[in-house]
Amino acid sequence: MKTDLPPQKVEEVSMESRPLIAITMGDPSGIGPEIIAKALLRQEIWEICRPIVVGDLPTMERAIELLGTGQRTRPLRSLLEMSEVGEVPILQATAEDLRDSSWGQVDPRGGRAQVEFIKVAVDLALEGKVRAMVTAPINKVGLRLAGVSFPGHTEMLAHLTGAKRFAMMLAGEKLRVVPVTIHCSLKEAIESLSEDGIWEKGLLTHDALRSWFRVERPKLAVCGLNPHAGDGGLFGDEEQRIIEPAIERLRKEGIDAEGPMVPDAVFRMAAQGRYQAVLAMYHDQGLIPIKLLEMEKAVNLTLGLPIIRTSVDHGTAYDIAGKGIASEESLVQAIKLACKLAQR
Repeated sequence: MKTDLPPQKVEEVSMESRPLIAITMGDPSGIGPEIIAKALLRQEIWEICRPIVVGDLPTMERAIELLGTGQRTRPLRSLLEMSEVGEVPILQATAEDLRDSSWGQVDPRGGRAQVEFIKVAVDLALEGKVRAMVTAPINKVGLRLAGVSFPGHTEMLAHLTGAKRFAMMLAGEKLRVVPVTIHCSLKEAIESLSEDGIWEKGLLTHDALRSWFRVERPKLAVCGLNPHAGDGGLFGDEEQRIIEPAIERLRKEGIDAEGPMVPDAVFRMAAQGRYQAVLAMYHDQGLIPIKLLEMEKAVNLTLGLPIIRTSVDHGTAYDIAGKGIASEESLVQAIKLACKLAQR
């Protein structure tokens, strides 16, 4: 069964001074809808941007009813329509009927819908109709049910925008982390680690720090892979064979990169201000410390895209979806960063 709310096409481009920001709803069965509703209750968001939700109207109405916020939904037919605090402007971006879907349950319809939300927002950003996109969390099982082979947002966005070089940065108040390898098993991460990969991520990180974060002379810390950064080859040779040559290439590019650094010490030094970003060799090496230190403050930022994309630093949280207790703080920070980058 299809919903009676078909996806809408929008042609107009707003000339209003506050940047128009597209917020994708993410997995309809996760916490995305409720944290969006909570975030759009905050006056500070409306003071810096004009948010629109790229998602599904019935799902957002269900989330608002759950929260009891009394917000009004505004189905958008034009990007020129003006909204205000207390309203949730929605661009219907799927024809899937999600009205009987359940919170916290993987649903093939929701899997397909979450992909449609992303594609619509990417198109709006590439066409210049919105200044940036902010993404609520998606479910990777849902991606598979939708027939999508990409393991996450980052890889899908790179494909949709044609980006050849890209990286995922988690940015907080004290710490910024860029994993060299991301959504793969630890075994695959070690096997795929390469000099070119480290060099490429270092270039992207350096450029982002200068152009987006206004760091005039960024200093990068490059993690080792093994305990004690290999300890001179006692615990593996990846440091000498792969990581050190990559660091030398970065230095030849004029980038201040230091390493291989001992992984269990480098994040504390970076949080104290010695480095402006840390290159981690694999996903959890970088994400565990920043989520421990910056939970609800960190923002997921994709480097290398021709558009601005930020996201929350957490997942769909099926265990609490539909309970109304999920925090909107990471989403609020993602919207704020998207607005700041859009102005730069």
